[in-house]
Amino acid sequence: MKFTYDPRYNIAYIKFYEKTTEVETIQISDELFIDMTPDGIIYGIELLNANKQLQCTDKGKLAVINGATGEQTEISLSIG
Repeated sequence: MKFTYDPRYNIAYIKFYEKTTEVETIQISDELFIDMTPDGIIYGIELLNANKQLQCTDKGKLAVINGATGEQTEISLSIG
């Protein structure tokens, strides 16, 4: 899985798989799109206006939490 953020366009993308098959982009809202195959596999999630969506209360940090152990790692995002 990869998380990318492009400050030039203010877009974030969470990629679960490389696109090896044709996917359909489904618009959930004005700022949220999901790339999915016809059989329901999600390949990625795109966030437009990402700095607004990612800086709600976390001050620009991405928390990765292990659900089994509770171990947490924070990654600072340089969001302009």
